[in-house]
Amino acid sequence: MALALEEARAAAAAGEVPIGAVVVHEPMDRGTRRPLAEPRVISRAHNRRETDRDPAGHAEFLAMKEASRVLDAWRLSDCTVYVTLEPCIMCAGLMHQTRVARCVYGAADQKAGAVGTLYDIHADERLNHQFEAVRGVREEECAELLRDFFAARRGKRAATRKETE
Repeated sequence: MALALEEARAAAAAGEVPIGAVVVHEPMDRGTRRPLAEPRVISRAHNRRETDRDPAGHAEFLAMKEASRVLDAWRLSDCTVYVTLEPCIMCAGLMHQTRVARCVYGAADQKAGAVGTLYDIHADERLNHQFEAVRGVREEECAELLRDFFAARRGKRAATRKETE
């Protein structure tokens, strides 16, 4: 999660909503579920929606796309996605589609969370794949980055309004 937080800070510095994500690959023996190799970070990303003018420019979406490129596979079944904010429906859907093993996130998203808050994409038994979800890792630190970012943004808007009055 420390690396995801670094990515979130990079997003904030670029004027993006401060969300960061990291994908860790840990090959597992299917029979014994024992690791075959040491876990390794294969991708990391931060939000780029504004920069790229891309509605799919979410941190975890970009990190999963890069992880697929690195592994040369669409399945990320031996991967954990670490993200500072609970994934939205789009990103949780991509986690389902890529067959991730696990999602670990920091802050819950009361407005769009799809991995435990508003929806349970990760555990929906109607779908052909479920994945583990771990909530609240470094939650306060993740939430504080978002609070500070939006407080600063609201402050800039208020200052701009006063200047035009």
